[in-house]
Amino acid sequence: MQPEDQLISINGHVLRDIIDYHFYAADERLEIEIERAGKRLVLAADRGYGEEFGVEFSEDVFDGIRRCGNRCEFCFVDQMPRGLRSSLYVKDDDYRYSFLHGNFITLSNWSEEDWERVAEQHLSPLYVSVHVTDHELRQRLMCNPRLPNILEQLRRLADMGVEVHTQIVVVPGVNDGEHLDCAVADLTALFPGVRSIGVVPVGLTRYHGGDVRLLTDEEVHDVLDELVPRQQENRRRLGMGLVYPSDELYLRAGYPIPTADEYDGFPQLENGIGLVRELLDDWEDLKCKGVRPAKGRGTVVCGTLIAPLMGQIVADLSERFGVGLTVRPVENRFFGASVTVSGLLIGRDVVDALEGQDLGQAVFVPRAMFDAAGRATLDDVTAAEMEASLGVPIIRASSMEGILDYFSTQEEGGG
Repeated sequence: MQPEDQLISINGHVLRDIIDYHFYAADERLEIEIERAGKRLVLAADRGYGEEFGVEFSEDVFDGIRRCGNRCEFCFVDQMPRGLRSSLYVKDDDYRYSFLHGNFITLSNWSEEDWERVAEQHLSPLYVSVHVTDHELRQRLMCNPRLPNILEQLRRLADMGVEVHTQIVVVPGVNDGEHLDCAVADLTALFPGVRSIGVVPVGLTRYHGGDVRLLTDEEVHDVLDELVPRQQENRRRLGMGLVYPSDELYLRAGYPIPTADEYDGFPQLENGIGLVRELLDDWEDLKCKGVRPAKGRGTVVCGTLIAPLMGQIVADLSERFGVGLTVRPVENRFFGASVTVSGLLIGRDVVDALEGQDLGQAVFVPRAMFDAAGRATLDDVTAAEMEASLGVPIIRASSMEGILDYFSTQEEGGG
């Protein structure tokens, strides 16, 4: 096989995606159909057990990504301004991306063929946005009168042996209160098919034009007061918490961040559930490592939500290791001040907030601000462009240890 070949089928099975490729290429004897320069070729191969196939693909799916047919008023993609890169406007609802990358799906566009495939290839776990289990309310919330009954679908997945991680986005006045209580109870009853219930507050940008609003501080407390006792009850009865409020809820309410054990393996880390605990534990581990003191000054950038906690950690770091660090929370003017997480900061806002200031030797920005390749922020600003504007190195940091490593490297290199 050669670069640019199109892989059509393996052993007579037409490939729809990388999942099919892994599933059907597991045989020892392979008949591989490819297309090269407009011509079809058939190749034969023997594959030893565990032997790498040696093929990489430009895309995970070969027949196009499945788009979402719901019209949720709180959909974050619909709250994006114009002018960003095209991939940010893709509303995927593709169970293959859920299996491969942990993307949340709604189960609203499945055919019977999809159900049969999930069972045959045992595509587990999947990540499902439930929001509410009352069928009629879910149809209204997601603006889709053809939405199937989610509890029936989850029971069917459980019967297949497919594990599901679920999500509830809390919209005040719509699916909170008794509806949240009912949804958590319904999903808990499906354990062990349902392996986690992530609860996050609705997020709105300044481009949102609907009637949905953010949770008030009092409502945040109400949500936690509902979920924490359930979590404790589940731990006694099931041996795990099962329901996990987001970091944002704990930080806004001023509640203590749960211990690592209480996250039961961090099943929804990418959903903003447990990231703060990881930060705190990484910091505690670093303090025990005996890292030698370093010299230097720098600026640590973060979103406004984590800023008070980050300030405490950085003050401790500076005192223990001798570096002079200043925390600079950046208000998200691009999406609006109500968007407070560090991962949604954009390059232009960071530059505008820091320009003309004494920043020290380097600026440390959250790695989560950048795309998967680490190339650019949401507004397509690269680290090199930020450096050119600010006149100091931009370091994409994912831990406190990474910050200390930078100063130690500078000392060793005489920089």
